[in-house]
Order: sequence, then structure tokens, then C-alpha cells
Amino acid sequence: MTTKALQVGQLIIALPEKCLLTTDTVLNSYLGEYIIKWRPPISPLTALCTYLIAEKWSHKKSLWHPYLDLLPETYNCPVYLEQDAVDLFPEPLRRKAHEQRSLVQELYNSSKRFFLSLQPLFPEDVQSVFNYSAFQWAWCTINTRTVYMKHSQKECFSREPDNYALAPYLDLLNHSPSVQVKAAFNEKTRCYEIRTLSRCAKYKEVFINYGPHDDQRLLLEYGFIATSNPHNSVHVGTDTLLKYLIPEDKQRHAKVSILQEHKLLNNLTFGWDGPSWRLLTVLKLLCLETHQFTSWKKVLLGDTISERNEKKSLDLATKIRTSLTEETQQALQKVALLKKDYVHLVNQLTLVEALHMEDLKILLLSAENL
Repeated sequence: MTTKALQVGQLIIALPEKCLLTTDTVLNSYLGEYIIKWRPPISPLTALCTYLIAEKWSHKKSLWHPYLDLLPETYNCPVYLEQDAVDLFPEPLRRKAHEQRSLVQELYNSSKRFFLSLQPLFPEDVQSVFNYSAFQWAWCTINTRTVYMKHSQKECFSREPDNYALAPYLDLLNHSPSVQVKAAFNEKTRCYEIRTLSRCAKYKEVFINYGPHDDQRLLLEYGFIATSNPHNSVHVGTDTLLKYLIPEDKQRHAKVSILQEHKLLNNLTFGWDGPSWRLLTVLKLLCLETHQFTSWKKVLLGDTISERNEKKSLDLATKIRTSLTEETQQALQKVALLKKDYVHLVNQLTLVEALHMEDLKILLLSAENL
């Protein structure tokens, strides 16, 4: 909450460099010598995860314990969610969630040997300190809370970008899609600064903006959704799209090849104002008749081929929207049943339910626009 009205361009917060937790913090700690001599080099992300786990284990002895005590014990990112909850995600979020879970598991597996080398630092078995649950927590802490801060490449780390900085206190600021901010590390003041580009009245909560993300991205990366999010959209998966191809269409394989070649099979969406331009363009190409097929380049440039083609593509958009609406309603029914049977998953299922409810709002509004 702000105790005074904030004007556009005003500084919300400036956090000194010494308060930021970065790979420099890690290298200057007891872990530094172990990281420097380890081969092959670990990634900057692994270094930060290792430090967080070790510091949390140290608890009151850690300089960072007031910050660590404020961090959540668990997160709502897909990495943490039960499989039953993830299976109820819409496509392609379900696929991305599986990719995220695999990525974290692989990173943990590839770090195990390095963790074993740290045994001299701990009186108990190092494998119990650096278990998968601890790594999962550290990875989610970094993924949901770091701010961007570029660091020079160091030989003791692998070639992955080193641009993480945990910013205690600053990460208590919540996201709102309706505000705008300017956030960056100021080289002159040596502080990470956030300035508001929106006004904020006295005694109101001060929000920041994590970026123009839809709810699927927010859930994947941060573990929450924003209701009535203007950036929200319902994604049309490739499988959903291609099942509407007519088997008798002799050019269907050529059409799919063109879409693949121009990378047009991803990011097809329905938004608050109906089907996106990208989705309609793809549908227009799929609806081209045999004698019109040579005009496919004009379609990609946004030209109108014929009234019949326009009507067919809108009809196809309506069919897809209807199918997605039915799928969303079925998912909501499944969630409602699971909430009764799996009481321990109520919080996770409520999050999934909210995601589908937002999708349903968009799809119903798209019906009116179509």
C-alpha cells in the first residue's frame, strides 16, 4: 500500500545491489570454491538453486533467513501440481506443463554429482539435503520471483544466460494486467528500480506488471491466473485444428505443409474480440477450394479471395469454437466431481477450474462476435 498518491514516472522502489541475491552472492559464499573447481561447469540456475537449498537448510544461521522464512513452502506451478490436476489443463498448456516437469527433473538429475561433492559442508547425508523436493522448491522460487539482471559470463558456469536476481521485498509486489511499470537495474545508482507508468491513489495497493501474459503463461510461470485478463486467450491446438480437414480435399497435405513451413500452426487463439487474425488466416487457407489453391500466398498476405471462402472460414471458426466450448464445459464437470472425491487437491483443482471459467467467458463472447 502506498501512503501517498503516486504519479506517472514516480519511483515505487529502489533495491540496492547488495540486497540482491545473484550468482555473485553464491560465488562469494562457501559454495564458491566448489563451483569454480567443478567440471563440467554447472549452470547459473543450478548454482542459485544449490545456494537456496543450502541456506534454507542452515535456517537461522543464514544471513538470508528472514527472506527465506517469507517464501512459500510450496508453489502452484505445474511442477508442483498433482498429475490429476495437470491432466485437466487445456491443450497446449498440458503439453507445456509436461515439458516444464521434464526440464526440472532432468536439471536435478544432471546436478546430482555436483551435490555429492558438497558433502564436506554438511554433517548429514548430502542426498537428504539436496533431494528432489528441495530442488523443486528452489527452482520454483527462482522461476516465479527473479527479476532480470544481466551478468557477465563467467568461466566457472556453463554457457546458459546468467540473468537472474532474487530481490527480497520487491517480490512482494503483486501483478496486475491493468498497470504499466518500467523496471530495470540502474547502473548509476546501483539499484534495481521500478517506476510506475500508471497513477495509484493514496492508501491503495501498489501493483506492478510481470508482462503482457495470458492466464496459461501466468499459471505456467508464476502459479496464478488473473481474472478478466485483457491478454487472455483460448488456444487452438494443432490436433483440434487438423481434425476439421476434409479427407476428400486433395490439397490438404500441401496446405498443412505450407502452414508448417510458415510456422503458422502455433499460437492460434480466440480472444475477447473473437478469433485472432492469425487463426482466421489459417482457416482461410484451409478452406481454399481446388481452383483457388494457387492464391494461397495472397491469403497469407491478408487478401480476400472470395465471399464463399470468407464464409467457409467463419463457419469453420464457429465449429471449432463450439467444440472448444463443449470441451471446456466437460472439463469443468470433471473438476467439480474431482473436488468432491479428492479433498486434498481442492486448492489445485480450484485453480484449474478458474482457468477454464476464464476460457469459457472468452468462448461465449467469441460466439457473439462471430
